[in-house]
Amino acid sequence: MVEQPYRVHKAGDMHFGPDGYLYFPLGDGGVVTDGEPGDPDNRAQNPQTYLGKMLRIDVDGILPYEIPITNPFYGAVDTLNEIWAIGLRNPWRFSFDKLSGDMWLPDVGHDFWEEINYEPAGSTGGNNYGWRCYESNAEYNFDSCDAGVDYTFPLFEYPHNDSTGGCSVTGGYVYRGAMFPECRNLFLLRLCHRKFLYL
Repeated sequence: MVEQPYRVHKAGDMHFGPDGYLYFPLGDGGVVTDGEPGDPDNRAQNPQTYLGKMLRIDVDGILPYEIPITNPFYGAVDTLNEIWAIGLRNPWRFSFDKLSGDMWLPDVGHDFWEEINYEPAGSTGGNNYGWRCYESNAEYNFDSCDAGVDYTFPLFEYPHNDSTGGCSVTGGYVYRGAMFPECRNLFLLRLCHRKFLYL
């Protein structure tokens, strides 16, 4: 069980990847009150907490689970071995492309930007998606951030404001069906308030 410090940013989605392992993201734990700076304890960049991370485990082995030896931090003493990727804020829905196996990982922004991260099938993991150092491509809070880190920036971003119609990202899937051929091979992205985008 992962202790949640505050009432928001739990994330909570989970999927088995093409490799048969279970992937699930956790949010950064949130803030005490609305209006505070995001991730005040910098949990998303802390390799000794599960918060703000994508985790990857093997549930077919010894109970309760095993850690795949192909995890990027397997055997590390300074990073929790279940971690697949770090630097996430609130990635509460994600998906794998059923045809290619690529991972599509939307992450809800804090003030101004919503982001869609992409990880191709066959990735060896270990990405740092930047939060709270970055909100999408924009610098957010570099206190305790290492300028030498090789951050992974989103494939797509859009502004979170009423003038553009942009609101928080919910999740999405690459459409591989036949009923709507005009949508085939597009990533269909669900926003709040029943809005949609496609990539």
